[in-house]
Amino acid sequence: MSPASLDKPLTLALSKGRIFEETMPLLAAAGISVTENPETSRKLILRTSSAGLQLIIVRASDVPTYVQYGAADFGIAGADVLYEHAAAHPGALYQPIDLNIARCRLCVAVRTGFDYEAAVRQGSRLRVATKYVRAAREHFARKGVYVDLIKLYGSMELAPLVGLADAIVDLVSTGGTLKANNLMEVEEITAISSRLIVNKASLKMRGSGLQPLIDAFARASAGGTAR
Repeated sequence: MSPASLDKPLTLALSKGRIFEETMPLLAAAGISVTENPETSRKLILRTSSAGLQLIIVRASDVPTYVQYGAADFGIAGADVLYEHAAAHPGALYQPIDLNIARCRLCVAVRTGFDYEAAVRQGSRLRVATKYVRAAREHFARKGVYVDLIKLYGSMELAPLVGLADAIVDLVSTGGTLKANNLMEVEEITAISSRLIVNKASLKMRGSGLQPLIDAFARASAGGTAR
């Protein structure tokens, strides 16, 4: 981290959608507001009411990368994304707080009418579509089920409907999208929430600015726990 970078505002990396929306009350608890909504603004760098903090809006899967390499001092990402990122970059990020926001669950789902239990019991080799390859591989390995993993980045629900896969591993919140696409949840792998992640060099060099924000997030997040 160069000396010049110490004079810049702290940068918080966020993704659009639920994480952004549910982060706003946490910032408000620290006395900070954001005047623009990334859903309606074309800007990718957003100013805040604090001259010492700016936001950058990136894809959810890219938040850990921006924080790891110091383009952002800290960020908020789902445990699902962090687990996949850690496969290639173990220990690269400091994760002080589970913020308990953007809660959902990582699940196995199949098309309605598919006998998943029989397929698993008979030792069939399943084709599973997912972008959470590490989590899916480890889940089925624990069950002793052989799977061929197909990596997709979107429209996961389509895969079983067109015969690309027997099952999907994806995030589920209400289950409405599954139902609308004639799919059903058959297994929950793990509960997911979003976590605060911090660049280790930033914490060391810019801790006087970062630590009060980390503390404010910890107080504001219901049940937030340090790790």
